[in-house]
Amino acid sequence: MPEVPIALVEATRPYQEYRTASFMGWDASDRSILVSTRFGDVRQVHRVAMPMGARQQLTFENEPVGATIDPTGSMIIVSKDAGGNEFSQLYRWEDGKLVLLTDGESRNGFGGWTEDGELIAFSSTKRTGKLGDLYIMDPRDPSTERLVYEAPGVGWFPGGFSRDKSKLMVIRYVSITNMDVYELDIETGKLEPVRDPAPDEAFGSFAESPDGTVWLTADIGSDIKRLGTLDRESGEFVRQGEFGGWEITGIELSEDGGTLAVVTNEKGSSQLWFYDTATGEERRVDTLPAGLIGSLEFAPWGPLGFTFTSATSPADAYSIDPVSFEVTRWTRSETGGLDPMDNVEAELVEVASFDGEQISGWLYRPDPKKFPGPRPLLISIHGGPESQYRPGFLGSRNYYLNELGVAQFMPNVRGSTGFGKRFVSLDNGPFKREDSVRDIGAFLDKLGDDPAIDADRIGVRGGSYGGYMCYASILAYDEQLVGAECNVAISNFVTFLENTEDYRRDLRRAEYGDERDPEQRAKLEEISPLKRIDEIEDPLFVIQGANDPRVPKSEADQVVERVRAAGEDVWYLVGENEGHGFAKKENSDYYGWAAVMFWQDLLTDAEQ
Repeated sequence: MPEVPIALVEATRPYQEYRTASFMGWDASDRSILVSTRFGDVRQVHRVAMPMGARQQLTFENEPVGATIDPTGSMIIVSKDAGGNEFSQLYRWEDGKLVLLTDGESRNGFGGWTEDGELIAFSSTKRTGKLGDLYIMDPRDPSTERLVYEAPGVGWFPGGFSRDKSKLMVIRYVSITNMDVYELDIETGKLEPVRDPAPDEAFGSFAESPDGTVWLTADIGSDIKRLGTLDRESGEFVRQGEFGGWEITGIELSEDGGTLAVVTNEKGSSQLWFYDTATGEERRVDTLPAGLIGSLEFAPWGPLGFTFTSATSPADAYSIDPVSFEVTRWTRSETGGLDPMDNVEAELVEVASFDGEQISGWLYRPDPKKFPGPRPLLISIHGGPESQYRPGFLGSRNYYLNELGVAQFMPNVRGSTGFGKRFVSLDNGPFKREDSVRDIGAFLDKLGDDPAIDADRIGVRGGSYGGYMCYASILAYDEQLVGAECNVAISNFVTFLENTEDYRRDLRRAEYGDERDPEQRAKLEEISPLKRIDEIEDPLFVIQGANDPRVPKSEADQVVERVRAAGEDVWYLVGENEGHGFAKKENSDYYGWAAVMFWQDLLTDAEQ
């Protein structure tokens, strides 16, 4: 890695000093809220007593933490791993200190509170080191921990308690389009399917009303997730509401069960609705700008809390009155002294791919007055692959747009979520995998013909699965691309599947293929970038977390070794205290400076 000049540090500083504040929940004891934000090196839990009030820091850890507060406001449970290894432990927060609740070694995941805040559910790999068994505990006394279900395989998760505390909803995750729903009797340990497990069905959010009605989102009888009710006895799913025909990404039920908050995905933007559970009336909220909405939670006294972000607003905590639609902003995150309203909005780009499949992505163009003429372009491919790029706040990447004049394009290739279960399944298995790479070719043709884009200066970047796409794209389209920045990237599907952590291996086989099957193994080897990596002649930047449990560091090591053995140069950045992506600001800052240096030489005008 070359040395970072101080001039670059100073030039980028305003763009790297932005913050976000994510809504984490209501504190029923004093009507304050909890938010996740960063004032030091990593995100911590803060309390905000009133709208636009001071953020009081509650946790002071050297690792980023997550948290949940019980429905009565009497206790906070914190989740924390070590160095990004994702083997999270659960803690009870007490006056700034964390009291360990789990064994300190296994992988643990929070699974919900009882309505009275007395018990928590969680999954843990402590019994086998691989399988996520289900436990309950009174967090005031860790000795009350009780194993309630031994998972027969990977992919079993607690989905929340029934209101009377007698049952636990259990989800078996097979793939993004195949999940099963069960109810576990906590006293007897009997597990009963709520629906026939045979069909491939996917489920989203669940909520139980005071009268026992289960509301949920599911793709039953549909290509997208819709709202409905679920009969516990028969398993019948009855669809409720239309919501413009858009896919539903989240629901939240009010304390009295009378109102559902519903969020839909409308061409990448979030739309909030309120649904009267008694009359079926749908009310579309018109008091929020275009942006992304998440982390819904009703306060017992009425308002809905949530996180909102857009191109011109970093993530912040808000609430809304479900009757008047009056919006209250609780936090205003800093943006390094820059005016966020100067940031450009994304435009939707749609194109037919090689086989006629319609694909799309989001293009951010630099200001043509400040940067006239055709501009260089950086394509950023999301991971997952079961994910979707949706236009929100770009953060430090606004530096490329506003100061370097480099356009940004975020594609949603086949296999992305948000377009229905047919589309998300189009890349499944080794024999369809390269179709998503061909989608990048279709985008390159489309964007290369854009008179405002410089077709001779296009680069590609991506992380995780997007990192595989990064390697594959620079190999497939070396004549159209000038360089690649590949982060925590899969380089060989066989070695990836053999070395990823045990608890997720079978889940990834459902997406990529099974390396134990000779035919699939041969195809996985054939399509893996490592097979041809020594053909790369364009500049390459490889980034990796040393503790990554998902895509192990060996995936990056073997690429760097092979490229260097072929006589080509490669930048290699390793975060020694990071996992699947850089979570610590000191590391992400250095990565950001290095990336700017890499792309500035390849994409920008000589005088810049």
